[in-house]
Parts: sequence; structure tokens; C-alpha cells
Amino acid sequence: MFSYRHAFHAGNHADVLKHTTLIATLQYLTQKDAGLTLIDTHAGAGLYRLDSDFSETGGEARDGIFKLMTDQRPASPDASKKTARPSTERSDSAMKVDTSAIQDYLDLITGFNPDGRLRVYPGSPFVMHSLLRTEARDKLKLFELHPTDSKVLAANVAQLEAGRQIAVARQDGFEGLKAFLPPPNRRALVLIDPSYELKSDYAQVSACIQDCLKRFATGTYMVWYPVIPRPEAHDLPRRLKTLANQAKRPWLHATLAIGADETPPAALAVPGEPRRHGLRASGVFLINPPHTLKAALEPALATMLKALGRGPGKGTSLETGG
Repeated sequence: MFSYRHAFHAGNHADVLKHTTLIATLQYLTQKDAGLTLIDTHAGAGLYRLDSDFSETGGEARDGIFKLMTDQRPASPDASKKTARPSTERSDSAMKVDTSAIQDYLDLITGFNPDGRLRVYPGSPFVMHSLLRTEARDKLKLFELHPTDSKVLAANVAQLEAGRQIAVARQDGFEGLKAFLPPPNRRALVLIDPSYELKSDYAQVSACIQDCLKRFATGTYMVWYPVIPRPEAHDLPRRLKTLANQAKRPWLHATLAIGADETPPAALAVPGEPRRHGLRASGVFLINPPHTLKAALEPALATMLKALGRGPGKGTSLETGG
């Protein structure tokens, strides 16, 4: 159960979808003056090096943040004379599908790479921290059970010197979450994104959401999941819709599929072993989403597909209900 390390997947297309959605949701929720409690049930290490052995092994960021940044912010010839940061000048084709949600996501990523080179990728904990408000006394609760990642997470968070604004616990997030609902400020965003290495993770997500809605029905809940050929993966969004409808709460469901890679790099082929294609699609499901989120994601998904789509099976979907 401890074999999964998000460092292998940091900055991939699934992170692009998840973090663009997360940022757009948080920007809406932080418009109100009241404090907000943010909870990440499976926080990972928090920060990732895109030039590390982990990232280089899978190379997934190449089909994610690198492609998107190149598509949306191609460096101008004299960019080095003006600034060390990536150029924010956009080509005509990029401007046609421009979206503030994508640009806000890229702005945040750029902020972690001030020298203009994509070397660091912020995981969800650092995405959330970037949008915390000190004056509103927002709080961030992070859970990570992996023994190595939990130590790295604690060390990364310690560098922020955020004091009591952030709490890190080496604990099962499904269980640890219960103690924080409902939050004192009665406003919360909960991100649930386990590795789904175990089939039981899917059932645990459903059970967790059901319990959350009983404890705090008005919270905003965001679930990320992989779209893979496994019955549990296809059943999960249907179960979440049922739970949201039973609780009479609005919901939003978005998916991004980049499609099959028809011409993978020869370096990734291992003689004598079947070719591994990696994750091709993922989805996010939100209960009590911002009413502005659908309008923000429609052009954002189009931008993602344009930049990241690569072969048969590529596409997006976006639906709401409740």
C-alpha cells in the first residue's frame, strides 16, 4: 500500500485538470471575508522536482505542464533580455482559446519557478497554501500516511513558516477528516485524491463522501479519480452523483482524456516487456461547486485538449446537476 509515490506523476495531465479546477474553486470561495478550512486527505510530499529521477522516470510532465506551458506561453526570442520568467505573450492560436482559469493556473506554477525554467511543481498542499488568507485566518489541514512522503511533506511545510495556519498529520485522511467536520467557521473545501492503487479506495471515497454530507452538508467536496478500465473507476462518479442527489446538493463532473500515444519515444520502450501507456484520462467530481465553475472550466478544458490531446480517445466532458 506504500508503493505509490506522486513524484512519478507530478505535473501530468491529471494534475493540470485537478489543479486548474482547485484554483478556480478556491478563488471563488476566498471572495467571502469569512475564514475557510481547507483539507487535503492525501497530501503527498507537497512539492516536486520536475528534474528529479522520479519525474524523469515516467516523463509524465512532458505530456502535462510542459506541453501546456509551451502552448500557452511560448518564449519570445528576446525574453531573456526582458525578464527571467517565462514570457506571458501568447500566440494568436492560444488567444483564441484563452481562459482565465488556465492562466491563473500557469501564473501559480510560474511563481514557483521565478528563473523561467520549469523545475518545481507544487502539489495540492502548496497550491492551497498559495491562496490562503492570513487576515481571514484560513486554515489548512494535511494528511499523508506514506512514511517517506509524510516526512518530506512536514519538511517542505516547515520552510513556509506558516505556524498554526497549516497542520500536518501522518494519518489516514479518510479517518482524520472526520474530526474536522463541521469546521468552526462553517466553511470548508475538502480535496480527496487517493492513489486508487487498492480497489477498496473507490469504496472508501464513496463512504467518505456519504459521511461528509451527513456531518457537513454545505461543504465543498472535490474528488479526483483516474479514468481506467476498471469497474470501480466507472462506478465512482455514478455513486457520487447518487449521493449528491440524495442529499439535494449541486454537483459538477469534468473529465479530460488525452488519448493514446501512437508514437511513444523509443527510450521508453523496454525490450521484452509490454509497452506501458500510462494514465490517459482522469476526472474531478465536486459537490457544492461554485456556481461560476462550469463557465470557467468550459474554455479551460478546450485549452487542455488542444494542448495535451495526442491520439485516439482524446476528449473532454463537463456536466452539472442538482
